[in-house]
Order: sequence, then structure tokens, then C-alpha cells
Amino acid sequence: MPQLSDPNFHQSVVLMIEHTPTGSMGLVINRRSNLSLGELAKNQDLELWAGREDLPVFVGGPVEPYRGFVLHDSTRVEERNELLPGLYLSMTSDALEPLLLDGEATLRFCLGYAGWGPGQVEQELAHGSWLFTEASGEQVLRLGADDIWETVIKGMGIDPGRLVVSGGLN
Repeated sequence: MPQLSDPNFHQSVVLMIEHTPTGSMGLVINRRSNLSLGELAKNQDLELWAGREDLPVFVGGPVEPYRGFVLHDSTRVEERNELLPGLYLSMTSDALEPLLLDGEATLRFCLGYAGWGPGQVEQELAHGSWLFTEASGEQVLRLGADDIWETVIKGMGIDPGRLVVSGGLN
């Protein structure tokens, strides 16, 4: 929502990965970094399928900005956690290189994550700082970074132009 003043989250779409009484963790899926997968692979001495060189690396959030997370649709990697039907999360280097080499897999690579302490998400929701809806693997993996926020908002039946800073709709 517009009143969330933290620049890390301006018009951000966060895929909530874990939400428990002890805290929450999510990945911002629509903030590109200045780094491409080709540059990341070169810096980490990893092999990469040539068709992935220009794909962006995303800023998953401000916490642990050098920790990598791969959202993908591949069932061919052993280390994967299913988040939604057809959407998996992998976090180990054992899964990273096979995913980078797999020209058939769709992926979104994020560095860092967004984290909240106990009860913080509930408090921010109560203050109207966030909107929430169900996610789909299609939105996460196949929408362009510039389209996700508006598509998700409109999918909720909300006109993005009617969002106001005071915590609601105009």
C-alpha cells in the first residue's frame, strides 16, 4: 500500500514463504537488481545455459542480501520445496547449477529475503500497510517484473489508481 514508506517495499509483491507465530519470511518477486544471471554465474564460477545470461537477478528483500533463493517449475532437481502446485523453492548450491543449466525450467532468482518478527505481519496488515491475496505459480514465474504489481492488484478487483496513502481506497 502507498503508506508503507519503506523503499524496500514500494509497489512490491511479496511471495510469503513462511508464516508462523515466531515470524514470517517472504521473497519480493518484482524488484530487479542491477545484476544479471550471467554476471552472477560468472562471479560465482557457475555454468549457465546461454539463454539465461540476460535474465535479471531479483532483490528478494533486505535481509541476508547475499543469500540466494530460486523459485522455479522444475521437478528435475532433487532439492526443492513445493510452495504451490508447479512452483518450487530451492536454496542450495546443489540445486542452483542444474537449474541454471536447464533450458526448459522457468525460474526467478532472488538474493535476500523479507523477514518479519513475531506478530509484525499481523500488525502491518491491521494498519492497512499490505494487501494480500492467493498467489499462483503463473504470476510468480511468468509475469514480467514490471507487470506483476498491477496485475495482482487488478486481479483483486482493485483499480491501482484508487489506492490512497491514508490506508485504503479512494
